[in-house]
Formats: sequence, C-alpha cells, structure tokens
Amino acid sequence: MENERLQPPSLTLLDKYRGREFVALYTTTVTVSGGKTAHGRASGIARSDDGCLALDLRLPRELGGPGGGTNPEQLLAAGYAACFHGALSLLAQRERIDIRDTTVAVEVSFGRDPVDGGYALAANVTIRMPRVDRQVAERLVRDTERLCPYTKMARQGIRGIVAVSD
Repeated sequence: MENERLQPPSLTLLDKYRGREFVALYTTTVTVSGGKTAHGRASGIARSDDGCLALDLRLPRELGGPGGGTNPEQLLAAGYAACFHGALSLLAQRERIDIRDTTVAVEVSFGRDPVDGGYALAANVTIRMPRVDRQVAERLVRDTERLCPYTKMARQGIRGIVAVSD
C-alpha cells in the first residue's frame, strides 16, 4: 500500500444518469456486534466486509459512557464530510478551480426529538475555502449540496429496508 498511487476519481462521476431505477455502483456491509456489554453503541465491534474497517465502538462520556472509542455520530460525520469534500472537489476540478486547501467539517449532534419524544440527529456542515472568491465558493457549495448523496439523504431520507435475518 505504501507504493500505491492515489488519484482523484474521474470527472465521469459527474455524468447524469437517466435511468428509472436506483443502480448501485458500490455496496459495502459493516457488521456491528455488541461486545462486552452486548450493546453495539456502548461496547460494539464494527467490521466491514472487506476488513478495511475494524474498530471498537464506545458510548461517549456525554451519554454516560467511558469514551475512548469511536461512536456512530463520528462515523456519520466522517462519511458526510468525506463525501461532501469529494463532490465539491469534482465540481471544482471540472471548473479548474484550485481548492487544495479546502476543508469540510461536519458536526453531528445526537439529541432528544420534540416531535416524538425519542431521539434525532442534527448535522451542521462548515466549509473553509481559502483563496476562493466568496461568490464562487457559495455557488460551488450550492451545487455540491445538490450532488452529495449524504446531503440528499439528510434532506430526503434514505432508501433501504430494515429486515430481520436468521
């Protein structure tokens, strides 16, 4: 892996799809088991099907846990930030705008939901684009919001089915 040559994805990812059905381009599975407390959030173990993701989950101190491990909110924030940054980079590359020093920070909050009395998530995205004209940056961010699947998921919900398996 040390000699691996990293390259950004092709601009063909920006090509419009005209089909009627969802077409998966990549699928992965992460399985969480409960660990010592038999509770995935408090002491879970998360493993991806390809073995590249392997980590211990821990309940943060703010929720009464010991902290010291990754939690689902951090994983969501990392995925959202990486996806948004990637989409933004593709759009900027297409327009030949240098955003090399751009950062995307996603803050995810877990809290109480006044609608149903349960729990909900809130996310705030902050983009820093030094050396990019503000109007250009704002336009790129607006366009990225329309492209980024995480932003779409946050606004429109997620496709999927919850099922019980043997």
